[in-house]
Amino acid sequence: MAKSAKKAAKKAAKKAPAKKAAKKAAPKKAAKKAAPKKAKTKRKPNAAFMKPLTPSASLAEVVGAKPLPRTEVIKKIWDYIKKNGLQDSKNKRMINADAKLKTLFGKAQVSMFELAKIVGGHLK
Repeated sequence: MAKSAKKAAKKAAKKAPAKKAAKKAAPKKAAKKAAPKKAKTKRKPNAAFMKPLTPSASLAEVVGAKPLPRTEVIKKIWDYIKKNGLQDSKNKRMINADAKLKTLFGKAQVSMFELAKIVGGHLK
C-alpha cells in the first residue's frame, strides 16, 4: 500500500504544475467594453389612451359629462369606489356596486379586472 500511495502522490505533483502551465499559456480574455448609455428621454404616452372620449349617461353620473381620456376615467371610477367604500372587505379584487355603479356594471359585483372592459363599452 505504501508504494501505491507514493505513486499517487507523485502523479498528483506532476499534474498540478501542468495545470498551472496550461492556465498561464491560455490567452487572457479581453476586457468587455461598456455599452454606450442611451440618453434618457421622457416616456411619451400612447395617443390612443390620451384621446378624450365622451362617457355614456350612466358613466357620466360617476365621472362627469365632459370628455376624458380612458386613463382619467378609470382613475375617477377608482376614486369614487374608494370614497364610498365599495371595495369588498374580504376580497379586495371585487367591487360592490351601489345604485350608480349598478346601472353602469349591470350587476351587483364585478372584478377589478372586468372594470376596464365594462368602462370601454360606455365610452364613445
